Amino acid sequence: MGRVTVRRKVTTIDVATSSAATRPDTLTVEEPLELRVGGSPLTVTMRTPGHDIELVHGFLLSEGLIRTADDVALARYCEGAVVSGETGFDENTYNVIDVTLAPGVTPPAASATRSFLTSSSCGVCGKASIEQLRAQSAYDVRADATEFAAKVVVELPDALRAEQRSFDKTGGLHAAGLFTADGGLLVAREDVGRHNAVDKVVGWALLNGRLPGAGCVLVVSGRASFELTQKSIMAGIPCLAAVSAPSSLAVECADDAGMTLLGFVRDSRLNVYAGGHRITTT
Repeated sequence: MGRVTVRRKVTTIDVATSSAATRPDTLTVEEPLELRVGGSPLTVTMRTPGHDIELVHGFLLSEGLIRTADDVALARYCEGAVVSGETGFDENTYNVIDVTLAPGVTPPAASATRSFLTSSSCGVCGKASIEQLRAQSAYDVRADATEFAAKVVVELPDALRAEQRSFDKTGGLHAAGLFTADGGLLVAREDVGRHNAVDKVVGWALLNGRLPGAGCVLVVSGRASFELTQKSIMAGIPCLAAVSAPSSLAVECADDAGMTLLGFVRDSRLNVYAGGHRITTT
């Protein structure tokens, strides 16, 4: 498995004192991960190595390509390309995963590859329709009657921050965490891409029998985009709480699905953008 962080030299310049100093610094690793289905390339995402199998499962579920863990018969890293030498293979870089779908599971169309081009900043841009999302989701978050106490929710970003061990070293990672309504942490994941961090959480939940995420709140360290809202809904999570702002389409999407969307969850305050009936203040 690749490293999560690397050490590099950095020169710090202080214009106030006209000084410069060179020191080692810790950086977040960003490497491509190619996802293949049945040997055919589907997408490439820039991610921080680690929990890649969870990431792949979460991605496939959030894009509606699978619905249960049993839909994946096998997910494995591919070996390197054939070269001359004693082993016959390059060293495995762990940057390609091939998924074999279970019998009867429809593989993605060949044209889907263009829809799944991703980057560490914007994520998947192919599913731009709320109508498509409504048709694909296997779970009805609107039916989840769980209530979330505001006094509990405002504590969750700090609880997530306490789990960000790689962020402590680099300052360059997003995080996502799945919590119960009483504030219990189920899982936390970090990644250079906010969408990858969420996919890792969703993949963990899928592989550990925790989907749908009924009664849970997904906390993200940055903003709430349409894509992160989409992934929450596809995983059956009734509440998404973001440290920063939501986008207009994220709010529209959450409202349409009956999901609770919270933004600017910091210190002792939060903004309710959708699904306010689940938030209690007493």
